[in-house]
Amino acid sequence: MYAYLAEHLPLLAALIIFANIIIAGTVIFLERKNPVTTLTWVMVVFFLPAIGIFLYFMLSNRVVRKRISLLTKEDEAFIRGSLQEQMKEMEDGDYKFNSKRAHFWRDMITLNQILAKSYYTQNNDIQVITDGQEMFDTLLEDIRNAKSTINVIYFIIKPDEVGKRFLKVLTDKAREGVEVTVIGDGLGCRGLSRKMLAPLRRAGGSFHWFLPIKLKYLSPRLNYRNHRKLVIIDDKIGYVGGFNIGREYLGRKKKFGYWRDTQLKLTGSAVQDINARFMQDLRVATKKDIHIKDVYFSETIDQGGIGAQIVSSGPDTSKEEIKRGFNRMVSTAQERIWIQTPYFVPSTSLQENLKVAILSGVDVRIMIPNKPDHMFVYWATWAFVGELIELGATVYIYDKGFMHAKTMVVDGEISTVGTANFDRRSFRLSFETNVFIYSGKFTEKMENIFLEDMSHSYILTKELYKERGLIIKAKESVCRLLSDLL
Repeated sequence: MYAYLAEHLPLLAALIIFANIIIAGTVIFLERKNPVTTLTWVMVVFFLPAIGIFLYFMLSNRVVRKRISLLTKEDEAFIRGSLQEQMKEMEDGDYKFNSKRAHFWRDMITLNQILAKSYYTQNNDIQVITDGQEMFDTLLEDIRNAKSTINVIYFIIKPDEVGKRFLKVLTDKAREGVEVTVIGDGLGCRGLSRKMLAPLRRAGGSFHWFLPIKLKYLSPRLNYRNHRKLVIIDDKIGYVGGFNIGREYLGRKKKFGYWRDTQLKLTGSAVQDINARFMQDLRVATKKDIHIKDVYFSETIDQGGIGAQIVSSGPDTSKEEIKRGFNRMVSTAQERIWIQTPYFVPSTSLQENLKVAILSGVDVRIMIPNKPDHMFVYWATWAFVGELIELGATVYIYDKGFMHAKTMVVDGEISTVGTANFDRRSFRLSFETNVFIYSGKFTEKMENIFLEDMSHSYILTKELYKERGLIIKAKESVCRLLSDLL
């Protein structure tokens, strides 16, 4: 055996070198990544020859955007026409904003209209849910009361008692004649077997895989995952946020303890936009011709006076819509920016904008978990928050359990909640959806939640940060260097 390996080692080394050259050439000349990502991949491939090749096929951004076409020409024309009409009303001063804050943030609304094709609606009511058990109970109650349709998309549905209960309730509704449609991410929901899904399908419901994987536990496609968590009931109730379906999200897993997350329950016209996003993902999952514009002709009822936009992003475009929305919020802030996120690996532009905000006297607070669920991202997070601590940001370590909320509030006027983490994976490599909310009253509620969470956190001071050992510093340095690939 050893003699055979020794005899063929030169050939194997030559093949690895050749593969490295091919991959490096592909990254530099064909994939057109940003320069930092390109140099990082070249470094990884050549400094870790065999491992680098494996990582490239596991993590590299090789999605062909044309294969994930989410809008037809007909959809584009319909949405563009409606948006242009709304934008013209705003430009001419004919649009009647019901909120002074929304009028002040009109440039932000315009950015989302142009970049993300996102309507602005202001007849919404939005409920915030931060406890997993409350969220699950509320969601199941709304599902049980459904009369016509239930549309569901989740990054993760676990095959545990919580996931089974969720599927059973959906199955019961399908048996009653309600149209139940579920989309599960091919990686995140891989634990669901055909046997578990069979009752739902027999009852008349449907389950579809988003970018399914061929090898259940050895997938070469860790990127391009559908990280959204959306539920739309009867075209009238919409759920968006960070909770997946599983026992840990209800705080029943010892490793994480109490699971602190944020979920929104919406009613009003914004639900149409959530449903339109679901339909686009359903078209990808089923490869069927689904007419998105039909969603916008469903009846809506004024539920409140909260202004909101539904903004989605993903690797199928290079626009990075949610990231640019975050950038606008940060760069416009005058008083305070409060962020909650499980992973803090911001883009270069976001990190720089936060630094400028801090140096301009803006109160920047960032709340992150006290424990990792993804080790490399955890140490990269510490590296990036360390830079901001040095400039005067206040970083809170949530100590009651695991912080998984994805929220940002600015100046008591605007907030965003959704599925996107404050990291480069969410900005570029995952399919995400966030709600941008223009309401002082709602933002005040979000700030009060942040203040309550502060009572369960400790501050990562400059002194504490400087006390970390050499091993931790080394971990931070390596993970920060690889942050464009995480």
